[in-house]
Amino acid sequence: MKNLLVTKSVLFCIAIIVGGIAFLLYSLSNNSGDDITKRLTLKAEQGDAVAQFNLGLMYVDDQGVAQDYTKAVYWFTKAAEQGDASAQFNLGLMYHKGQGVSQDYTKAVYWFTKAAEQGIAKAQYNLGLMYENGEGVAQDYTKAVYWYTKSAEQGDAYAQFNLGLMYADGEGVSQDYTKAAYWYTKAAEQGHADAQFILGAMYDNGQGVSQDYTKAVYWYTKSAEQGDADAQFILGAMYDNGRGVTQDYTKAVYWYTKSAEQGIAQAQYNLGVMYEKGRGVAQDYIKAVYWYTKSAEQGNADAQKRLNSLKSLAK
Repeated sequence: MKNLLVTKSVLFCIAIIVGGIAFLLYSLSNNSGDDITKRLTLKAEQGDAVAQFNLGLMYVDDQGVAQDYTKAVYWFTKAAEQGDASAQFNLGLMYHKGQGVSQDYTKAVYWFTKAAEQGIAKAQYNLGLMYENGEGVAQDYTKAVYWYTKSAEQGDAYAQFNLGLMYADGEGVSQDYTKAAYWYTKAAEQGHADAQFILGAMYDNGQGVSQDYTKAVYWYTKSAEQGDADAQFILGAMYDNGRGVTQDYTKAVYWYTKSAEQGIAQAQYNLGVMYEKGRGVAQDYIKAVYWYTKSAEQGNADAQKRLNSLKSLAK
């Protein structure tokens, strides 16, 4: 199982931001792709920042021109130097990924900072991540928290989740489970599966919130439905034991199976028990042995004991 309050959201926001005046302002319904490109190029060469930005996008996305990251960087740089925030963010991405330029985290930080200072939420999140990991800058949890907060306040779910972790772990801020729960909730409400799982665990254990098994089940379910194996296992156990829900062996088997199929050893063991005892399923020693074996192969001593017991009964 994942270590509660430790799992980090490390997804780097890499979506190209379309900003400034919409690309369509430069196109007319009757214009050909070549004409659009020529008009954009002319405006870009005349110093129009929006045209420069959109031309960069075209070279990234292979729209109307052959994909060319080097030219994309060239035009993003032109726009970024004029203060276009979206171009600054995209240029930061190009340096971070090494597309069209040599990978350079220091320059990525420089351009993310420019964009972040203009309020680009994804730049703020990426900058927070780089300060947290010491990428292109000296590691600084306080600055990581600062930028995560800026992004989180704009609704970025990944920033909200990571900010929750910073409060839970006391990194860059004083440890505060109540604030951690607050930010996990913000992220969970946007569908962040890890936030939903951890929030479920916090309600389960009464950490940062009043203990509430019903709410724990609610959030575990949200996470489990997105495929989180640990949430599926715990949800199975809650149905198995009637904690926060009416006891339901059939639903317990359902969630244990989902988790077991993803390799969670304890779920495999519990599923073996359900088949051995005939709880929520027809009694089936063959399937019990199958799942005990899967669990035992991962080192579960209880599963090995059940296997030995079933073997002795078969003699």
